[in-house]
Amino acid sequence: MKWGIVFSSTGFPDPDSAVALARAAEQAGFESLWSPEHVVMSKHPDATPYRGSPDGSMARLARRGGIPDPLIWFAYVASATSRIRFGTGVLILPEHQPVVLAKSAATLDHLCGGRLLLGVGVGDLPEEYHAVGTNFADRGRRMDEYIDAMRTLWGQDTASYHGRYVDFDRVECRPWPVRRSIPLLIGGSSEAAIRRAATRGDGYFPFIFPGHDPEVELPRLLDRVRAETRAAGRDPSAMEFTAGGARTVDEAKVYADFGIHRLTVAIRARTLADMRAEVARLGDELVSKTSDL
Repeated sequence: MKWGIVFSSTGFPDPDSAVALARAAEQAGFESLWSPEHVVMSKHPDATPYRGSPDGSMARLARRGGIPDPLIWFAYVASATSRIRFGTGVLILPEHQPVVLAKSAATLDHLCGGRLLLGVGVGDLPEEYHAVGTNFADRGRRMDEYIDAMRTLWGQDTASYHGRYVDFDRVECRPWPVRRSIPLLIGGSSEAAIRRAATRGDGYFPFIFPGHDPEVELPRLLDRVRAETRAAGRDPSAMEFTAGGARTVDEAKVYADFGIHRLTVAIRARTLADMRAEVARLGDELVSKTSDL
């Protein structure tokens, strides 16, 4: 079992705390740090509720200093570490210009030695799409093209792609990622997200809504992804599954039985001293004791 720390950038957004968390996590044996993305938060009284929290508010997510851009936060802490990986959980792909994002992600992956993982999703907040000047209604169709176009730019020396939303002909986009690709983990729990993971993903990061039991929802979602992956002519065993919700060895064993490869935990400490102690404790109690799962 691999372990990651989720909400890293929002829990420790400032320079010193970001580096301290990254170094403590690397020393404790964590495999990865995970950071969410929301470019803006609507403060309108009638804003679309944020489904990631029971009260529909994003205030808790951003209470310690906003929601830093995950790729810039990763670039900062990557220079202070050597092994730990960095995953977006999740980056809202259709809000980005895909050629520019492909270049930014590849540059980061190149500089950090191939340690980048891209969790990507479509999001569900129209106010955020409006603020970045992007259409909300066709986000799913654009997501599929963006994935294909970015992989083309990373994988081909001279790349061409001709789609409805993305079009380029005989271009070079360097530096390339270390492995000429960056793992894409599809986030979400909708039927569209499941199909996208099965047909285009290197992995799947299901979202379990507040109030739902992950030990009930996860097996159902993973079974659906496996079935769709087989139907698409791809090998389900090559798919990497990431999930949150476990904080004990016994819970990790249950998730391993579901087929989860990576678990994420949130750090509850607020001070640097408490953070270092909590990360070290989790390394001893969870990471080291579940490495063979």
